[in-house]
Amino acid sequence: MADKKQQYDAFSDRVVAAIGGKDNAMEAFHCATRLRINLKDVSKVNKDAITDLDLAKGVNINRNQLQIIIGAGLVDDVTKEFITYTGIPDMQAQADGSDTVDASAEKGKSWFSKFIDDLTGVFGEILPGILAGGILIGLNNLLTQKVIGSQSIVQAVPGLSGVSQIVNLGASGIFAMLPLLVVYSATKRYGGRPIMGLALGTVMMTASLPSLSDVSTGAAKAVVANIFGWHVSLFSFGGQIIVALIMGWIVAKLDNYFQKILPGVIKFVLAPMLTILCSSFILFLVVGPIGMTLSTWITNALVWMSQAFGIFGYMIFGGVQQLIVITGLHNMFGAVEAQLISTTKTDFLNPLFSVALMGQGGGVLAYMFLNRHNRKAKEVGISAFFSILFGISEPALFGINIKNRYPLIGGCIGGAIGGGFVYLTRLTAISFGTTALPGIAIASPANNGYLNYLLANIIGLTAGLVATMIVARVMGKKPAVTDDTEKLQTKAATSEAGLN
Repeated sequence: MADKKQQYDAFSDRVVAAIGGKDNAMEAFHCATRLRINLKDVSKVNKDAITDLDLAKGVNINRNQLQIIIGAGLVDDVTKEFITYTGIPDMQAQADGSDTVDASAEKGKSWFSKFIDDLTGVFGEILPGILAGGILIGLNNLLTQKVIGSQSIVQAVPGLSGVSQIVNLGASGIFAMLPLLVVYSATKRYGGRPIMGLALGTVMMTASLPSLSDVSTGAAKAVVANIFGWHVSLFSFGGQIIVALIMGWIVAKLDNYFQKILPGVIKFVLAPMLTILCSSFILFLVVGPIGMTLSTWITNALVWMSQAFGIFGYMIFGGVQQLIVITGLHNMFGAVEAQLISTTKTDFLNPLFSVALMGQGGGVLAYMFLNRHNRKAKEVGISAFFSILFGISEPALFGINIKNRYPLIGGCIGGAIGGGFVYLTRLTAISFGTTALPGIAIASPANNGYLNYLLANIIGLTAGLVATMIVARVMGKKPAVTDDTEKLQTKAATSEAGLN
């Protein structure tokens, strides 16, 4: 543990030096794979110095934000030690209302940058639960699908029926209450007390009102409230992710407002009561109707695009998705996917993410083949490809593909071809949050989904490899200098210098 701390501290020292000093940093935080540092002046950054660090698998600058790709899991520990060791403000602490955060941290950031950071924080907080639910759904599908002749595993082994029931409860409960999780995380993100978000979430998901889906299908009638002659239809908001996001922000602002203006004697009692009361009125009278309209527009627009552009739309998306990852804007898709699943019960974007990822993996394999005599290229390539297999593309993108361009181009072509196969096989997912090898657990079993998921990823990988080889040849790319050649060149240069 001490050795790791020393390694992380040394890494922190070199990062601080490479960004132009601690005073240039406004705040730091991390997403699934990247240490993100918001800076006052990005021109002071020495990207080459950061790229040379052992823990850095790649570096990217997006607007005023430095992104150091470290990798899933490891980034949590590195970021925690980086913030503790350097004293650079923690953006999560700012979201929780810490008084120790530099007040200038939010300055210089556009509203869009703040929005993306917020989505990253909100869905990063609840992603483990979403992953758990999705994989449990996949496990239950495996137990209940007919895979042994005309029988399912549960039918063939009746003793597993109870196991299947518990697995199903564990999976369905998470997604049934997803809006509650979102409003909790959003309230925490925007500086409110998380318990107040949970309290409002129970109002959104109350069993005393019919669900919106039942009201929409005519299976139930909405409860009508008469508010001074204004007749308002009341129903629960299951599946309304956008409503939950907006309400999290509102709860946080109201909670902080009432705690600030009320005297200490009554603040403890009245602040939470007024927060929930006001939030409930805003939910049913304003945000609910507006949020549902936005949700419907977004879902209908995505479904329309997938139908209107057909295979070409899928191919374009599969081709450019990893370019979106480079910018860090891919984090915004979490809310869209959650809304798709809540509305349509499936997610057609997840398989496209996976084939786009595997296309870049094909680019990495081609790069490794073309540079097979170079030890460093093989080491970086193996590490990057291993990350690809488990759904993480940043080491490949920033460590190899962007630098050399031809693997990036070939990978995009591979992703596009894989996207075409996804369209032809009508492949979808039942959850989101994971791709590549782990993603098979959340592939929808409909239309031979498991088999087609494997084929789609193999096609994306193979097409990316072949396309990269062709692009490299067209661009006239030569293999990197081999280790042996480099030694001979160094020896020759030394001998020549000696003769002179």
